[in-house]
Amino acid sequence: MPTFFPRQTIEWRLEEPKAFRRFSYSLVEMAVVTGVLVRVYRLLILTHGSNNWLYLGGTFTLGFIFLLGMLTAHLANYPLHQYLWRAPMFAIVEVAAEMATSALLIALGREPNGTVRAHWDDWIGMGLNALLVRGLAIVLWTLVLGVVVYLVRRTIVHEDEDSGEMPAA
Repeated sequence: MPTFFPRQTIEWRLEEPKAFRRFSYSLVEMAVVTGVLVRVYRLLILTHGSNNWLYLGGTFTLGFIFLLGMLTAHLANYPLHQYLWRAPMFAIVEVAAEMATSALLIALGREPNGTVRAHWDDWIGMGLNALLVRGLAIVLWTLVLGVVVYLVRRTIVHEDEDSGEMPAA
């Protein structure tokens, strides 16, 4: 017969979160991994890809889905008021990791800049462009996500109050 209650009151079972969930708590780790993978993905797409606009648009869309998915996985662990500082910090750390990867690729002579190889003169402009594009995407996505989270939480709290139930912690 299964036991539904512990035999002793001091018997507790502590469940640790899964590996990716534990990893998603850290802003720096999530942003660094995202930045490195986005830059390597960009390298693979631009050097081995096609010049077809549909192909390039689809692959860049997949890159943004990955970027915003990692941001969402990180922000999901925190309350709404912390989105205000976590999202811009994620963007800054992500771009810093991306540009460190870019510097390594430039040193190896593998970093693309359009149809040619990037040089050290291009690095600052590429960094500012990455900060503008990724930062804007991250901030806009955080605003959309924050509004959706706020509306869902407000709706659930009102439904729970109307039914007389206590909201889950």
